[in-house]
Amino acid sequence: MSEWREECKTLRKEIFLAAYAGGKGHLASSFSCVEILYALYCNGVMRFDPQNPNWENRDRLVISKGHGGLALYAVLCKAGYFGKEMLMRFSQPGSLLGGEPSHYLPYGIEASTGSLGHGLSLGAGMALAHKIDHSNSRIYVLLGDGECEEGSVWEAIMSVAKLNLGNLVIILDHNGLQKMDSVCTIMNIENWKARFETFGIGCSVVDGHDVDALTQAFHDSAGGGKPEVVIANTIKGKGVSLMENNPAWHWRMPNKRELKVFIQELGITAEELALCK
Repeated sequence: MSEWREECKTLRKEIFLAAYAGGKGHLASSFSCVEILYALYCNGVMRFDPQNPNWENRDRLVISKGHGGLALYAVLCKAGYFGKEMLMRFSQPGSLLGGEPSHYLPYGIEASTGSLGHGLSLGAGMALAHKIDHSNSRIYVLLGDGECEEGSVWEAIMSVAKLNLGNLVIILDHNGLQKMDSVCTIMNIENWKARFETFGIGCSVVDGHDVDALTQAFHDSAGGGKPEVVIANTIKGKGVSLMENNPAWHWRMPNKRELKVFIQELGITAEELALCK
């Protein structure tokens, strides 16, 4: 088994344990984007320095789907921005890690998000500023497919295409679900690739749970000289059978019966669970 598969399973366990300790969390939204974030931070895609988070030449990620913030925290922890103790204080009194990412934290978080539909506009502005400054930094924006029902996303797409922001890579976490139902049922969006290409933006489709494929797609997207979209096909709630492809898990924690499934499928020990109390 590839090393990244075990490490991503461990990340999901840590995401759950942090949410369990804090009593809340967007588990399913976080689980769908683990491999995406792992590829960016742990597989040689993004340039950054945890010891100097404000390094001028760093690449930047805007996680527009702020509901996946807990996954970002877990990956930033693994990348060395802060320790496990801080991660396990998630959403508790006095914690610096809240339900959605906040830019005021000096831990690699580039934008405050959670109000869906606005991250791409932020990322486009960053990309334009770096283009004007002739910087070689790259900007990555992670979108959820549900938030793409927001008109502001498509206003940003038009600007990205018009300004030819070749230093911008847009990643779509295409898990097909949003809070109440499937994206297709609510807004009848099926062919994402055709929609993006209509605006004159290059687009590729990849397995969003294959770190090797994601890494290659990100490297390919960074070399074309024009804005690119990587559509990552994912499963909301990936890794726990009760959550997979089930919109009921957008915002909830397991009951006692369901907890047994999480413990078994994530490989959680009694000691690890006890430490969360």
